[in-house]
Amino acid sequence: MKWKEADFTKGIQSVRAVLIYGPDAGLVDELCDKSIDILSIDKDNIFALDSGDLRDKQDALFAEACTPSMFGGRKMVIISNAGDSDAKIINDLVEHPGLDAMVIITAGDLRAGGGLRTLFEGGKDSAAIACYTDDARTLETLIRNELFTNAGIKQISPDAMAYMLNHLGGDRGITRGFLGKIALYVDDKKTVDLEDVEKCLPDTGAANTDDFLYSLTAGHIQQTMLALDRLLYDNAEPNMLVRMLDRHFKTLLTAVVDGQLPRLFWKVTDKFNMAMKIWSATDISAVLVRLNELESQIRTTGMPAEILLRDFALKLVLKTYKMSIKRRN
Repeated sequence: MKWKEADFTKGIQSVRAVLIYGPDAGLVDELCDKSIDILSIDKDNIFALDSGDLRDKQDALFAEACTPSMFGGRKMVIISNAGDSDAKIINDLVEHPGLDAMVIITAGDLRAGGGLRTLFEGGKDSAAIACYTDDARTLETLIRNELFTNAGIKQISPDAMAYMLNHLGGDRGITRGFLGKIALYVDDKKTVDLEDVEKCLPDTGAANTDDFLYSLTAGHIQQTMLALDRLLYDNAEPNMLVRMLDRHFKTLLTAVVDGQLPRLFWKVTDKFNMAMKIWSATDISAVLVRLNELESQIRTTGMPAEILLRDFALKLVLKTYKMSIKRRN
């Protein structure tokens, strides 16, 4: 079965296995944790295994999944970072007649028609839920729900909202962490202004993130690489930056296709306008494919993520610069 996020809470009681996958690692982790809470799984009844150890520990996995708990209550098996190459073992586990545990599989982005998605989307007792990064609409809904409904905030200024929409959304966990922080920060006045948001944004540094994303798509080589150096020096996670790039290019694609600017912070408007003149929808789509490949490389090749990201960013901003020269001639 294919699930949406709304199906998860009411449906998880009726299946024996769930695949939680997609580029938003924070949302993947959030739903995995939520499954433990919904099913009231005790921590002593959880057997967690990384997919890299799946073959070496296959016997232990099946033993844990097919025997009753010594502590009472339901057991859960969690296999993380799974890929299509693991589909055969996971299928044998899910279809095992002696299965006595709930099976949760977590993964990054998976191709349609691949082994894992086919297995879970087509199963009667299993389901797959995709965790895509929030777009502007879903992100604004999340912000308003968390701040207005859950935290009692009374007002968010338009500039503050635009700034949050521009800097959040690549990872649900980071977004929720920030919203909790901003709610505490403005608890006394119950309003969120631009200055509050700038002070509370995640430690990756809003200014450096802006410089990196918007300078790259505008073809500013030195600014792009300097901003990336600063982000990595401040311990920004390469995976998170890749997701931010993915969201940025998707925003640019929508703007190029529709011909309308999204809600932007005024400091980046000129660079975004320039990017709209440089990039075609076809070129952007090609970059989005390459970003998916990059995230997979970071996850599976064992090469240092920082080196892969630096190489990708340098090649892409050089390409952008050349395209900008070509567009002007």
